[in-house]
Amino acid sequence: MNVTLSISADQHAALADHLFPGDGLEAAALLLCGGAEHSERYRLSVREVIVLEHGKCKRLQDRISWPTDLIVPHLNHAEELGLSVIKVHCHPGGFAEFSEVDDEGDRELLPIIRSWVGAAIPHASIVMLPGGRLFGRYLQDGYEMKPIDMVSVAGPDIRLFPAITTADGEIRYFGRSQDQAFGEGTTATLGRLRAGIVGISGTGSPLLEQLIRLGFGEIVIIDPDIIEDRNLNRILNSTVADAGAGRLKVDIAEAAAIATGLPTKIIKVASTLMSPAAINALSVCDVIFGCVDTHAGRFAMNLVSTFHIVPYFDVGVMLDATEEADGTGRVSDILGTVHYIVPGRSSLISRDVISLQTVAAEGLANSDPEAAAQQVRDKYFRGLTVSRPAVISINMFAAALAVNDFLARIHLYRQMPNGDVGSIEFSLGQLRLTADEEQEDCALLHPWVGHGKISPLLGLPELSEPRT
Repeated sequence: MNVTLSISADQHAALADHLFPGDGLEAAALLLCGGAEHSERYRLSVREVIVLEHGKCKRLQDRISWPTDLIVPHLNHAEELGLSVIKVHCHPGGFAEFSEVDDEGDRELLPIIRSWVGAAIPHASIVMLPGGRLFGRYLQDGYEMKPIDMVSVAGPDIRLFPAITTADGEIRYFGRSQDQAFGEGTTATLGRLRAGIVGISGTGSPLLEQLIRLGFGEIVIIDPDIIEDRNLNRILNSTVADAGAGRLKVDIAEAAAIATGLPTKIIKVASTLMSPAAINALSVCDVIFGCVDTHAGRFAMNLVSTFHIVPYFDVGVMLDATEEADGTGRVSDILGTVHYIVPGRSSLISRDVISLQTVAAEGLANSDPEAAAQQVRDKYFRGLTVSRPAVISINMFAAALAVNDFLARIHLYRQMPNGDVGSIEFSLGQLRLTADEEQEDCALLHPWVGHGKISPLLGLPELSEPRT
């Protein structure tokens, strides 16, 4: 089982403020976490940060203890909601391993927590070092504690803290040049990540190709559609024979990935995003990319990002057109935006990218499919009523912009702080690239940060899973 822990930047900052008050003594807190499981992966997402008051703990430079009744109410709360409990403390001196004192304490505390909560879910112990690095281990079955494979902090900067293993010294040959660009260990870290891409068509197809070449370990691809003749101008690796046979887009993408011989594993979901199979697969990803064209799809991805604390890159393109006197159209501009969503902060709703009214309307699209199709066309081509436009060079530009935004958030190579870049807009007609700042927090979604898997999924009745 690959177990990861995700925490928002705001939660991480609050935790650091408590654990390092400046007196050089250890401090402690509890994290109550939601969870999700899929395909040998379990993702813990921080729902609540509970600080243990300094004055009620016995604090020394190399150990900490507290009275049992200080945590009992929180264990009861975790039992009631079926949450994982994580004990977290600091090492003020920077010792980057669990100490013997830690070993003794965890062997006693974690089995008690497991018995108390009762659910068959992992519970954990993590350490924060000066500077904010986190490492940890978990207990689920038996009494063997295993390392948490990755701790990620989702903020304007994406901080990734992989567990140290004996294989870390191995360098994938194909990744040496990008390690030279972004730093030693880049390819090894990306090799531990699972990305999710929803929509493997004009934008999703070149986006997938880039993630494979960067060396992502696993990539979830979600798309229900088959290849058609009209797709051949923009979907990489698609052929006339594929269109004739009506092959699934995800099957073509998987076959192309395998043909490279590169180590990326493809996890394909040949269904719409609004299905339990798709949502469950996305819920354990480390980063997700949305190449969808509906308000409902974008809303669902924003919910996945919030519930599971997953950084989310939303990619959209549009052609601005004017109608000539003879009734023909002329493109006056080519526009696009990459929105980066920090879980717990602003959303596509608070940014006015999507509206809940349109989400609801799209939910009724089955009763009027032509109206729904026209809505999609209007999003892509403003000013004219035409078939959905798609040009591979535009789609590739937008896809590359999203991937480079991700890389800038894990390697901090941009001259402006990532906190000043909430979205990136481009105009190819005006040769303009503009960064917009983060907006105000989304009051609607903020309360759901870190809730993990609930029933129905994401709180949406249409995502109810059949009872087993």
